[in-house]
Amino acid sequence: MTAAIGTQARTGERCPESGVWKVVGYPTTTAPIARGNVMPPYNGQAVTWELTRLA
Repeated sequence: MTAAIGTQARTGERCPESGVWKVVGYPTTTAPIARGNVMPPYNGQAVTWELTRLA
């Protein structure tokens, strides 16, 4: 099953779907993250990531 665009995951969780993920909030960034990898922190902080594009 493929995760939908807009799916969210927190730092430390396993990535549910390979694609381009964006940090929710400010400052923001995007990163390609593969399914099964651990969602990373950003600027040393735990953040919420949102799926913006499928790989």
